[in-house]
Amino acid sequence: MGAGIGSVSVEAARSGDRIRVCAVEKNPAAVELLRQNRRKFRTDGIRIVEGEAPAALDGLERPTHVFIGGSSGSLREILETVLGRNPKVRIVINAISLETLTEAMRAAEDGLLVNPEITQITAARSRKLGRYHMMTGQNPVYIISAGGKERG
Repeated sequence: MGAGIGSVSVEAARSGDRIRVCAVEKNPAAVELLRQNRRKFRTDGIRIVEGEAPAALDGLERPTHVFIGGSSGSLREILETVLGRNPKVRIVINAISLETLTEAMRAAEDGLLVNPEITQITAARSRKLGRYHMMTGQNPVYIISAGGKERG
């Protein structure tokens, strides 16, 4: 969900011959770049689904793994939808905003995310400070991974 230009979708598709990838994206400009990246990296097997989740998930096969790169404020509904189709689904959420992180934590508290593990990654760039260089932190990314087991 929130496939963007396809970075994660392409890498997932290239990681094995038996992997099927459905990339869901609502932004038409991103969908076009995703198509170009699918061609460029020869990952023709990626199925591009244009639309907004969770509605765009109708008709797709039962997921075993889900990567949520963007949810447009519908994280809970997306989680409920994919868990309704497969209670053992493995879920990974990338969150760049505190609001999304908060939504994910609420979902964990409500039992939607089983045994969540949270990793926070920050990159830093140097900038000149006189004759020295100072590292300036960029926006952190939170990676929440959960599920893959029977619930309860």
